[in-house]
Order: sequence, then C-alpha cells, then structure tokens
Amino acid sequence: MNFQEVNMHDLVEAVITEFQPDIQTRQVEWIVQELPNVIGDPALLRIVITNLISNALKFSQQREVTRIEIGSDPTQESQVVFWVRDNGVGFDMKFVGRLFKVFQRLHRADEFEGTGIGLANVNRVITRHGGKTWAVGQVGEGATFYFSLPVRTAEE
Repeated sequence: MNFQEVNMHDLVEAVITEFQPDIQTRQVEWIVQELPNVIGDPALLRIVITNLISNALKFSQQREVTRIEIGSDPTQESQVVFWVRDNGVGFDMKFVGRLFKVFQRLHRADEFEGTGIGLANVNRVITRHGGKTWAVGQVGEGATFYFSLPVRTAEE
C-alpha cells in the first residue's frame, strides 16, 4: 500500500465530477462538508469513495430529488469518521450484518443492478487501513454509510 497524505475533500469532489455525465437527467443535491486530510493509499480510498457515492446514487434513483451528504467527524482522538448519507430506499437494520459481505444483497437484482462486491471492497480497504465500516438505515428513509480511519502522521 502506498500511504501518503490524501486530501479527502478534493478526492470526493473529483469522484462526484466523474459521476456527472451519468446523472445529467437527474436532480441531485450534493452537500459536502469540508473534509480533513488523512494518511492513506489514495487509489484505495478512491475506490471507497466511488463505491459509497455510486451506491448512494443507485439506491436514491427513484427519488424526485436525490440528496447526498458527505461529511466527517474528526472529533475522535485516534480516528476520523467519514460518512455518506442518502435519501434513498434505505434498508432494514436487521440485515445490517450482511451489508459488507461478498455477494450479499438486500434488494433484488431486478430492482437495483450490481455485483454484490462493492461494500465488501469498501470494508476490505478500510480494514487494511486500520479502520472500521458500519451503516445505519431505515426502509424508505435512506441510509448512512460510515468508515473510520486512524489518525496518523506522515512519518507513521
């Protein structure tokens, strides 16, 4: 892994820009907080952000106005928590344990396309960085996906 300082705000903005051609016909409201820099592998963290934004767009596609919020909580002493929140279909919390496992889907394939490996990849990348992943959702009310990264210095 290639650990270096990563400007998470710039990374998120770049990923959002990549999705623009695919969502031109949709009304998407982006709310992106200022995000702190972290130490991590920029290519792998791009995979995390791309997967989480892709899911937020996919599972909110039936909304007249899609709202995606991206933020962080840097108040933890030893970690930074990031989150991606959408106003999509959400999920039943009794199935939350399946979300980050390979080929586990909470929605039928004919409802939402996908391979069932995106969140497993997110979990693997964040685990390799020494962090954790989790999610909170409510059916019909959207979902919030979280990941934490340890606070490190460039020397570490």
